[in-house]
Amino acid sequence: MARDRLAEEAWEALARAQIALMRRFQDDFRGWEVTMREYDVLFTLSRCPKGTRLRDLSEHVLLTQPSISRLVERMAESGLVSREGDPTDRRGTIVGLTERGREVLRRVGRAHAAAIRDYVGTALTPDELRALRDIALKLRRAQNASPGTAGRGGGAAAPAGDGG
Repeated sequence: MARDRLAEEAWEALARAQIALMRRFQDDFRGWEVTMREYDVLFTLSRCPKGTRLRDLSEHVLLTQPSISRLVERMAESGLVSREGDPTDRRGTIVGLTERGREVLRRVGRAHAAAIRDYVGTALTPDELRALRDIALKLRRAQNASPGTAGRGGGAAAPAGDGG
């Protein structure tokens, strides 16, 4: 029972820290040329030099497939990404970074990296930063390796005692 409560407390602390940080980052992005979601797509695509299928992009960003499709369409219209038919599957779409998208990513990325250093890097010691990185990677790997657990009461429900 104590381990269950500790897991709940750890999750609540992690979730609340992430919410506080995301609010600060969103405030920063209000003054930048792309939204935080657009930046997330650009950043994800930067790790896919040959582009990626639209459906595979949805595995790496926190949007539903229809929302990603609309966002990518708007980003293509503004010249940030390219959209091409998948030569191996006529139903699929390959999304890639354009030169303009790379330029925006570099510019906004420098400012975002500075914000991360300010908000996260100054709050933790180097050892704590390494521990946080390692713990986050371990949690992510565990989710990727585990079969669905929605029926066990897990998920992203509000923390116990939150009231909302």
